[in-house]
Amino acid sequence: MNEKYVEALEQYDMEVLSVRKGRGSWICETRSGCRLLKEYRGTVKRLEFEDEVLGTLAAGESLRVDQYIRNNEGSLLSITGDGTRYILKEWFTDRECNIKDGFEIRQALSRLGMLHSQLRRISFKEVWNMGSTLSEPLENELERHNRELQRARNYVRSKRGKSEFELCVIGNYDMFYTQALEAVEGLKGLWNQEEPAPGCCDELEAAEVRRLRKPGEAKPLYLCHGDLDQHHVLTGNNYTAIIEYNRMHLGIQASDLYRFMRKVMEKQDWNIDLGLSMLDAYERVMPMSKKERACLYYLFLYPEKYWKQLNFYYNTNKAWIPGRNIEKLQNLEGQQPERNRFLKRLWSNCQA
Repeated sequence: MNEKYVEALEQYDMEVLSVRKGRGSWICETRSGCRLLKEYRGTVKRLEFEDEVLGTLAAGESLRVDQYIRNNEGSLLSITGDGTRYILKEWFTDRECNIKDGFEIRQALSRLGMLHSQLRRISFKEVWNMGSTLSEPLENELERHNRELQRARNYVRSKRGKSEFELCVIGNYDMFYTQALEAVEGLKGLWNQEEPAPGCCDELEAAEVRRLRKPGEAKPLYLCHGDLDQHHVLTGNNYTAIIEYNRMHLGIQASDLYRFMRKVMEKQDWNIDLGLSMLDAYERVMPMSKKERACLYYLFLYPEKYWKQLNFYYNTNKAWIPGRNIEKLQNLEGQQPERNRFLKRLWSNCQA
């Protein structure tokens, strides 16, 4: 092991039994349990924010998080002689959630409900106002994606001698773009003055947060994980660990639910029964309002994976498109009937 990592580990009061590489970091077995040492390139303010929130979570027997560990000087950062900065966290050696196992999937959604419930009880503080914690409104982000879809389509239409990928784009663009427009308009009209403002956060009227809202909005803004998928959900012995909060921010919690569910639904060919059972597992712990369900529907309605493929194409070397990307685009079109059936059932659920 490189000496600078040893230098970082020596700044902690623990006996290291063994060290191995993993997840781009160093996984350390110690007398006190598993730890993860990794380089850190963010700000101290961001790190203190994550540490305070994770320390507030009442992680119990069934839900755990990867909390930070301070060094001998009481600091979250350990700096070596060459200026490299490190953090140390509690860690878990458990495997990732198996998104082909219905029981594990539903258990993960139940634990996400627990996490969201606890995050809702944490008041957002003025000192936490920074770019990484205040995300732009979902409808603004998706409107930007729509402009990117249009640019890519216009470029493809102007080309002669189109490739197989570009012919696929022309063939299914209208279908996906219509859904993209409907999703944005739905999100725009979702929140209004009649929706009661969340009572959990006294500091939500901070100037920066007001800037991110439209006049009269009263969105249910709470802390969210921000990057949830199966890689961040570990299945342990009688517990689930939800890890990596480096994209935690103030936003709509339905976006966490959507991100995890979409990954599963794509792998499971948009199995309607599985999708509804996932939503039920979450709502048994964290009930959603009608508008939160509608927000989830509009997020699913937006053709995110289609946008990703076109955006990748437009921003890279268009002279050669990997066959895998062509296959992905064709699979999206092939899955569309099942996806539409799921959307129809999800919308009915939203109206219940």
